[in-house]
Amino acid sequence: MSVTIRPVTEGDLFAWHALSTGYGEFYSVAMTDEKAVRVWGWLNDAEHPLQAIVAENEAGELVGLAHYRVFPRPLAGNTGLYLDDLYVSPDARKQGVGEALIAQLRTIAQEGGHSVVRWITASDNDEAQRLYDRVATRTSWVTYDLEP
Repeated sequence: MSVTIRPVTEGDLFAWHALSTGYGEFYSVAMTDEKAVRVWGWLNDAEHPLQAIVAENEAGELVGLAHYRVFPRPLAGNTGLYLDDLYVSPDARKQGVGEALIAQLRTIAQEGGHSVVRWITASDNDEAQRLYDRVATRTSWVTYDLEP
């Protein structure tokens, strides 16, 4: 499948919402209207760190998205890109869309002078891990969450 990877635009709201909803469903997390409005606002606020790129197929339909942000790396003395969310619609999977989104993030990181693109995934997301193991290096870090 041939796709164009580009930044999300204001006209992408409904297609972005459908992809975000699919991403939430994949992880059994509801994308409520309240959350969608908040995140969409962040994506359209030049002062907010969250950004997004999307994959558009030949028919002009969005088939994938990636949410990312810059993060500081104090021990390294530089910055990196953190990939928060990567989602490809089920009918577009295994056709290079996820890999194209990750490749664009690598380009964005190179152009921005960032030292790494980093992300996490669920330990049981075997399909995604096959892609990630092909394009990146699996680390030995363990992730923790602490509720405030």
